[in-house]
Amino acid sequence: MSIPFLNVVKSKPQNTLSKPTGGLDTTRLINTITSDLVGMIYRCGVDELGMMEFVSEGCLKLTGYRPDELIFDNRISYGQITHPDDLARVNSAIHAALNEQNNYEVEYRIIRADGSIRWVSERGVGVFDHNVQRIAIEGFIQDITDRISTNKALHEALRRYRSIFENATEGIFQTTPNGRYIDANPALARIYNYPNPDAMIAALQDIRHQLYVNQSRRDEFVRLMYESGNVRNFESQVYRQDGSIIWISENARAVKDVNDVVLFYEGTVVDITERKQHEEELQYQASHDILTGLPNRMLLMDRIERAVSRAKRETQKVAVVFVDLDNFKLINDSLGHHVGDRLLLEMASRLSSCIRNQDTVARLGGDEFVLVLTEQLDEPGVTHIIRRLLEMIAQPWTDESHEYSLSCSIGISCYPCDGDSADILLQCADIAMYEAKDAGKNTFHFYTPELNQAVTERLELANDLRRAVEREEFRVFYQPRVDVSSGKIVGAEALIRWQHPEKGLISPDNFIPISEETGLIVPMGEWILNEACRQNKSWQEAGLPPISVSVNLSPIQFRQPGLIDAVTNALRQTGLNSRYLELELTESFFMQDAERINVAITAMKTLGVELAIDDFGTGYSSLSYLKRFPVNHLKIDKSFVQEIDTSPDDAAIVRAIITLGHELGLKVVAEGVETLANYTFLQEHNCDEIQGYYFSRPVPAYHLELLLHKQMAETS
Repeated sequence: MSIPFLNVVKSKPQNTLSKPTGGLDTTRLINTITSDLVGMIYRCGVDELGMMEFVSEGCLKLTGYRPDELIFDNRISYGQITHPDDLARVNSAIHAALNEQNNYEVEYRIIRADGSIRWVSERGVGVFDHNVQRIAIEGFIQDITDRISTNKALHEALRRYRSIFENATEGIFQTTPNGRYIDANPALARIYNYPNPDAMIAALQDIRHQLYVNQSRRDEFVRLMYESGNVRNFESQVYRQDGSIIWISENARAVKDVNDVVLFYEGTVVDITERKQHEEELQYQASHDILTGLPNRMLLMDRIERAVSRAKRETQKVAVVFVDLDNFKLINDSLGHHVGDRLLLEMASRLSSCIRNQDTVARLGGDEFVLVLTEQLDEPGVTHIIRRLLEMIAQPWTDESHEYSLSCSIGISCYPCDGDSADILLQCADIAMYEAKDAGKNTFHFYTPELNQAVTERLELANDLRRAVEREEFRVFYQPRVDVSSGKIVGAEALIRWQHPEKGLISPDNFIPISEETGLIVPMGEWILNEACRQNKSWQEAGLPPISVSVNLSPIQFRQPGLIDAVTNALRQTGLNSRYLELELTESFFMQDAERINVAITAMKTLGVELAIDDFGTGYSSLSYLKRFPVNHLKIDKSFVQEIDTSPDDAAIVRAIITLGHELGLKVVAEGVETLANYTFLQEHNCDEIQGYYFSRPVPAYHLELLLHKQMAETS
């Protein structure tokens, strides 16, 4: 039978104790004590049934039964109250203790009178006579349900914590303040590439020296713990078991005793290597050019500022070199962006090969590069580097069996004479670069204060040019084209002029480059096309002999998808026969992206428009392409014509071009004819037509009309 924990209370009168002679009512005292005890005192026999002989008043609260219902099994035996699943275990534990004459303590469940189940703790001892014969069992039983529930909750919490500890994806640790592991979970062992926590704890006996790549980070960790008792998002690089390095982030706190003495540190570790790599990639992308991998503007500005700061300390110079590839837009748009990208990569490689490790090459965008040259002593030293740079860039570039000549324009500013900030130095170098480009390209120019005025004027001119398009301030001048054999005007080249309201007539050399940079060349080109067609039709309607008027096309215009429509509309709106319109493109543009250009030219020829290759002889591609284009005229560049009577080389080139043109069935026009000697040479070598000051400068429409009238009168 079970002998549960019961609070002793006297249950029958015969069990009362008598009052001692000293006057103390011991019976009353015992009754009071047993009644106040939270539990039940009992005495039972040693028979098999374990019949209760005495139970205290605590019986009712404990079991739900009155004491008299349990005494001598009056209503129910205590063994029946014991939970059947616990009964055998309880009896076995009690009998084993009694047989050894030991006290016993056992925990089990009882079923109360209301059917509820409670946990109890029973402690008891055997009662023996003078012959050491056990005559009874006495003990105490109390309700421990709350404690059991609490313990169960604690055990469950501990189980859950342990489960979290063992299965967490974050590393969890406890370490001593001097840097040894006390405990760690499997996740931390995996992060550090150890087979298990025990192996990691055994191996890492000195965290500062064995784990941290930068040992000062551990010192900082300990300092923060000392000052604030915790760390948050503490990032460090650490070694793994295999020697590889990873990034971790730690959150930890100091655990202290009641005397505020640190017992240990505990916290979590997360592997943030992937995040760090991603951040580095984003930072790299934010500070470097995607195509070339060179520093971009943001990083460049920082490099310039750092170089200037160092130069201030060491009394040195810094050169900021602005490099712009000549004719890149023409190559990029004509041959395609894939070719342009390869050219930019080649540029990046060539520029990088010209500098030292402490210098910087950056790409601002497009074809603009910037070099930062540090530790410079004087201008001649910078000049030497720049000349070497120009030579390197000028080396022919071969791409997919095609060879291209390259050049660049370079502007240079220097600290301290031109400025002491990245913005100013870069701006000055940019200004100087434009000066180099205006000087004919393939050269360099140092910044001077006078250039600021030129830049200001350039900006003003660009703003005025936009208004000029809106206000139609442009004029068309015509330079006659004369047949060499007859001396008659057979055509004229339409040349745009700008009648500025304040600055007067402005030469195209001063505003055409700006119009191409700003894109204004497109509306300007359409305007001159329409005006030339209108004027030519007007001359014809006036009864003048019909001539062909040629209009120059900018490569930017040629790349516009609406060019064919623009030509068609000009002819239709003015009523000019297409045979009297000629379009001119420079040789250098003709020879780029031949396939695509040939398609467009063929479309123009379908309209009946004539075509001319301007500036012939200055190009850089194979002349074999020439036979593929359905052109009508070759116009020899004036640079070869002006000295043909004194320069054997120029004379030979002109003769070769005339022969080549005639072999291909083309008419050859010589530009820049200024003297009788020029004219005589061309006449002797059967040049078809001439154009130049020898016959007439570019003149307004009415002036050319007078020349045509005069010519008509002379032949009538």
